[in-house]
Amino acid sequence: MQQRDNSELELPDYAIRNRKLWTRANKRYTAEHARESWEQDEIRWGTWDVPERELGVLPDVRGLDVIELGCGTAYFAAWLKRAGARRVVGVDVTPAQLASAEELNREFKLGLELIEANAEAVPLPDASFDLAISEYGASLWCDPYLWIPEAARLLRRGGELVFLRNSTLVILCSPDEANVTQRLARPQKGMLRFDWTDEDGPTTEFHIGGSDMFGLLRDTGFDVLDFKELFAPDDATDHEYYVWVHANWAKRWPAEEIWRAKKRREPRGRAKGASSPELPEASSRDRRRPRSKP
Repeated sequence: MQQRDNSELELPDYAIRNRKLWTRANKRYTAEHARESWEQDEIRWGTWDVPERELGVLPDVRGLDVIELGCGTAYFAAWLKRAGARRVVGVDVTPAQLASAEELNREFKLGLELIEANAEAVPLPDASFDLAISEYGASLWCDPYLWIPEAARLLRRGGELVFLRNSTLVILCSPDEANVTQRLARPQKGMLRFDWTDEDGPTTEFHIGGSDMFGLLRDTGFDVLDFKELFAPDDATDHEYYVWVHANWAKRWPAEEIWRAKKRREPRGRAKGASSPELPEASSRDRRRPRSKP
C-alpha cells in the first residue's frame, strides 16, 4: 500500500470528519465483515446485494485498468480483479479501512494497488484508467463537483465511470432526526451537502438531484449510458448495521441508483475542479449508521 503522511493530504474539513467516522466504523463493523465480501463469487450492488448479473450495468472489465474511488475495504476492487481486470487501484482516505483491505489483499493474492488519498485529488497521472467506479465511496462522501471531474481526468478517452449512490427520493424523505419516512421531508432545490451525526460521530455526505447530476456529467465530458434505480428484493430484511433505510421502504421505492457514463468529448461549462454552488451552511442532523457497505 502506498502510504502518505496525513499532513500532506491537505484534506477538507468533511474528509477529516469522515475519516474519523470510518476509522471507528471499521473497528465496529467493516473490518470484521470484509472477509465475507471478499469471498463472494459474484459482483453485488448496494445495501441489499443486488447481483450484477441481474443489472448488467458494468462493461466487460477483462483486460481493463480500473480505479475504485473511495474503496473502503476494497471488496469491490477484489471482485473486479477476479472478473479479469488487468490492473485495479483502490483509493481511500481512511488508513484503517486500507489496512483491512491490504491484509485481505495479501491473503487472497490479488495484487490490488491501494493508495491513501482523497478521491477528489488522486496522486496519479491523467488518462491512466479505462474504468472508474464508486459504490458508496466518493459517490457519497466527496463533493461531486470535485470528484467527478477528477474521475474524468483519470480516465482515458472512451473510458467509463460507474457509481452507486443514494436515490434522490430517499434523501428527500429523510427527516433531520429520524430514519427514512413515507413523506417528503426536505426540499430538493439547492441540495448538496448534508452534515449528520450518528453513533460513530459526525459525518458529511453529498447529494445533488438527478438533473444536476446529468448536467455535471455532461459538462465534465461524459455521456450517460445507463441509469438504474434499485429496489430491495422481495425477500430482503433490514440490514444488521445500515438501518437508515428499512427494507420494506426500499421494496416500494428506490433507495439507491446506479449511473454509468462514458468519457467522450472535451469538458464544457464548469471547468475541472470548479467549486460547488454557493449554498447555505448545512445544518446538523442525526443518523444511526453511515450509509456504505464494508
